[in-house]
Amino acid sequence: MGILAIIPAAGSGLRMGGVTPKQFLSLEGVPIFVHTLRKFAASEAIDEIFMGVRPEDMERAAKEIAPERFSKNVRLVAGGASRQETVARCLNEAPADTEVVVVHDAVRPFVELALIRQVVDAARQDGAAILAIPSVDTVKKVERQIITGTIRRELIVLAQTPQAFHYSLLRRAFDRALAEGFYGTDESSLVEHEGHDVRVLMGSDRNIKITKPSDLPLARLYIAQEREQVRQGA
Repeated sequence: MGILAIIPAAGSGLRMGGVTPKQFLSLEGVPIFVHTLRKFAASEAIDEIFMGVRPEDMERAAKEIAPERFSKNVRLVAGGASRQETVARCLNEAPADTEVVVVHDAVRPFVELALIRQVVDAARQDGAAILAIPSVDTVKKVERQIITGTIRRELIVLAQTPQAFHYSLLRRAFDRALAEGFYGTDESSLVEHEGHDVRVLMGSDRNIKITKPSDLPLARLYIAQEREQVRQGA
């Protein structure tokens, strides 16, 4: 039974400014999404990778991937107008023997291989699992710029990816969301809507999502640290 990783990368990345989608921005010489693909290609927990991209970016993405010579199959799938549609299109192409689907943001290139393995194992056992980190800030509920309540911090986690699910469960969740016109900001919200519990595993502060220009200096620091670790281990 196979483990399929889906990397949605069809967004326009407007928060970065400019005309280049954030997943295509260069980070130490290659697009951000290539760094992410390298992690999943290196993971023994993953069998195959689908990356959803805008139809107009298919050729560009293929040219960026070609020099990598990944040991795993990396397939490009034409994405849709939203993340949910992009992941759904990838699910529609999933091999018949897929057991677990792992969904990960294209612009989270610093996920640790151990965390990929942990979330896959948890999904195999419980059906659905995500990474998350505790909130360190006080969380306020606001309406029309007025605080209406303070949410207990111990009840709050900040969701990350990868998120992993039994294929059949995720398929049902997407089908129900489509039938009911329900839209979620991540895959676990669709599974929650389906009525299934989602297990939460401790993520990592390093597993950042690169979404704005101020994230890039930190990303460059993390790249330098990873390269130094590889050099020392050689």
